[in-house]
Amino acid sequence: MGAKSGWYWLFLLPFIGTLWPPFYSSYHPTLAGFPFMYWYLILWIFLVAILSGIIYFIDNR
Repeated sequence: MGAKSGWYWLFLLPFIGTLWPPFYSSYHPTLAGFPFMYWYLILWIFLVAILSGIIYFIDNR
C-alpha cells in the first residue's frame, strides 16, 4: 500500500457525484433525447472506468 494508497481516495468522486439525487433528477438539459438524469449517470460509468484505469496503472508501475 504505502504512498500509492492515497490515489484510492479518488474513488470517492463517483460516490459524491451520485450521492444527492435531487441534483441530477431532472429532465432538462437533454442529450440526444435522453433526460439529464440518464446521461449524467451513464457518463459516470465511463468516468469510473477511466478513473479505475488511471489508478490501476499508477498503482502497478
